[in-house]
Amino acid sequence: MPKQKTHSGAKKRFRVTANGKVKFARPNKGHFLTTKSQGRKRKLRKGSYIAGKNAENIKTLLCK
Repeated sequence: MPKQKTHSGAKKRFRVTANGKVKFARPNKGHFLTTKSQGRKRKLRKGSYIAGKNAENIKTLLCK
């Protein structure tokens, strides 16, 4: 059986931590930053974790 390739889009957007959680960067931090409030931009700096079935799907894309 051939090896499974990792999904190129997923490997750029997600990381799997040592505990097995899926970490990602918050979206909406790219452009139009002058219209967003300072507090909103500050909250977008921190990453977050994906839980449940979505995390399982991403792990299969990353071959983890």
